[in-house]
Amino acid sequence: MALPFDTVIAARPKAGSTVTVSSEGFGSTVFDIDDDPADTEPWARYLHGMAVVMRDTGHPVAAWEGTIASDIPQGASLSSSAALEVAAGLAFSFAAGDEIDRVTLARIGQRVENEIFGLPSGILDQLTSATARAGAALLLDCRTLETTPIQLPAAVRVVVMDTMSRRDLVDSEYADRHATCARVARTLGVDALRDATLTDLAALEVGDELGRRRATHVITENQRTLETVAAFTDGDPVEAGSLMSSSHRSLRDDYEVSGPALDQIVKIAHGLTGCLGARMTGGGFAGCAVALVDRDAANQIIAEIRRRYESTAGVTPRVWICEPSNGGTVSSH
Repeated sequence: MALPFDTVIAARPKAGSTVTVSSEGFGSTVFDIDDDPADTEPWARYLHGMAVVMRDTGHPVAAWEGTIASDIPQGASLSSSAALEVAAGLAFSFAAGDEIDRVTLARIGQRVENEIFGLPSGILDQLTSATARAGAALLLDCRTLETTPIQLPAAVRVVVMDTMSRRDLVDSEYADRHATCARVARTLGVDALRDATLTDLAALEVGDELGRRRATHVITENQRTLETVAAFTDGDPVEAGSLMSSSHRSLRDDYEVSGPALDQIVKIAHGLTGCLGARMTGGGFAGCAVALVDRDAANQIIAEIRRRYESTAGVTPRVWICEPSNGGTVSSH
């Protein structure tokens, strides 16, 4: 689901191909759309990359000057880069007097991550940032790019917990997981691990324990996703919470993308009355976890998570109740 944070670009079209931008957090930058994004400073490469990929795929873009502000915590695994890509894409489309399809916009954002930054990431973040609507979570099919709104039970709240830890140079770890899963899929003769079953893993070599664990996570996580949708649809948040907690154990033990701070805050949440389940979120290793909690206990749970985590980690976490929110929008004045 999209969170109630914002990355906002206030922009006005300008002549030529030079984009002039100031950012609250990163300073100012100027780049020419016709130049190579590799020569643009890293934070602005998300903007420049969106313009180039949009133009190269036949979508109108035009230069603009503007200011960027964001209240999304940086490096916290809350998809700040996807939000910036979607906002930038909307700005370039608006400046050209066009309105780009949101699924197409998400595809372009993913291509920026894959081709400009070299990260073999999926489309989950961009598709959510581009297409989410307030009041519902989304079930995403990353093959068809179909999205289905899923209502959360009124009796629960989603709590996001920022451990204040930040990952450092782990993009290679993400690429390693991706490569391992692709290798296992080839071995099993399927296009992707979503097409495999746990029984199929018997075809792996006896010594390929790493591949078996990575694939076990992906296969069981896909099943947990569908079971969670069923639990929410049936009004069974207790089952949904249990599935979230199982997901964290799998991410920690089989996929090995959790981290000490994430495990600690998830354990704290699990120990509180009214917490139905919790798991790490985002790319892993550091950053944020998410909990599903009883609505009436939410404020007490937040206070207790802050107190217990600070007493053990020596750092005060940021903890929020988050309602499902809108994805990217455009308004003109």
